[in-house]
Amino acid sequence: MNSKTPADNSDPDDNSSNSSGNPRFRDILAARLDRRMLLAGVAGIALVGGIAAPGLFRRLFEDSEVSSTSFDFEELATGFTRTHNVAMGYRADILVRWGDQILDHAPTFDPLNQSAVAQAMQFGYNNDFTGYIALDKTGSSPTSHGLLVVNHEYASAKLMFPKSLLKAAQADDAITEALVNIEMMAHGGSIVEIENVKGKWQMRSPSKFNRRITAETDMAISGPCAGHPRMTTSYDPAGVHVRGMLNNCAGGMTPWGTWLSAEENINMYFWNRPALEGHVEKRNYERMGIPAERQVWGKFHSRFDIGSESNEGNRFGWIVEIDPLDPESTPIKRTALGRFKHEGAENILNRDGRVVIYMGDDQKYDYVYKFVTRNAFMPGRKHIIETFSMREHFTSQGSATMAHWNGFPWCSAQHP
Repeated sequence: MNSKTPADNSDPDDNSSNSSGNPRFRDILAARLDRRMLLAGVAGIALVGGIAAPGLFRRLFEDSEVSSTSFDFEELATGFTRTHNVAMGYRADILVRWGDQILDHAPTFDPLNQSAVAQAMQFGYNNDFTGYIALDKTGSSPTSHGLLVVNHEYASAKLMFPKSLLKAAQADDAITEALVNIEMMAHGGSIVEIENVKGKWQMRSPSKFNRRITAETDMAISGPCAGHPRMTTSYDPAGVHVRGMLNNCAGGMTPWGTWLSAEENINMYFWNRPALEGHVEKRNYERMGIPAERQVWGKFHSRFDIGSESNEGNRFGWIVEIDPLDPESTPIKRTALGRFKHEGAENILNRDGRVVIYMGDDQKYDYVYKFVTRNAFMPGRKHIIETFSMREHFTSQGSATMAHWNGFPWCSAQHP
């Protein structure tokens, strides 16, 4: 993958760590559009910044028939206001907010008196992927009562904490260990029971299903990397358990009723750049951008300091499978689905009954992957949803492939 050396003040998430020399997708796309336009007899294709200019797409589609739509509302004008604008005839209601009480005995949210203990029982911060599981699948309206699952991707200290809780103006100096612990509890995900009452969605609390998953929640490691020496730490010498999930971005819901949550920019939590020189995981960590030092967690928690815990970074960057219907279940990191900066885990039920999971690497100039289960899923068989061994059967066994846009559709990505 062609890349340039980034400037020291650039955002590391905007830089490429891929030095493979493979062509960029935008170049392949531009070339294919160029060829299509040439075959159509259209010349003079304009390219801006290496990607097709808007005028190109207008010419490609301006003569095509506009598809019909069922939407009949008046389109909103673009712009920013202090009002949450919705189309005429519609409304937007607040269902759940950061700090809302999720678990029994959770305190009322007080932004001036936050604590890690309280945040662990309250709705997390910075929502990303949301999914829904109907609880009443036999009723007349299965979409009126169910479970909402939500990823909490990251924390924004300057927005979360008032100045009275910060020691100084500069964020790195301002964040204390107590605030870091709150951030860790604001990460992860939430499961909340919701229902539609007289046309308005409400959260049901208390509920036996309501659950918080955080950066400290105990999780199992499953699949080909479970127990590997590079997955072992002082906390987990066997390499089969890990605390928490981080930077969970997009995800997906499986046909058997579980939630797939995608760990994305996990590099931002790791600390101690000088320790990277001569580090046993140097090549691997440089590829993942570890340590980015975007958060100061490593100052207070040694597991995020690569000089203190050399393998902890290997235990993040996975797809996590969670069973929302069993609040006592242990989340599982499915290593068969690969380790990278996951953006999504949407899936389909293929014609042959196998489940295909599609995933993208959110790092600039990286790849798109799919995982195909080895065995077919049989809808209607209740034990597939209820039995851990059956879920293990599907998401730990299969084949992983990588998209190859320039010639062949997919390339094998076999486990070593």
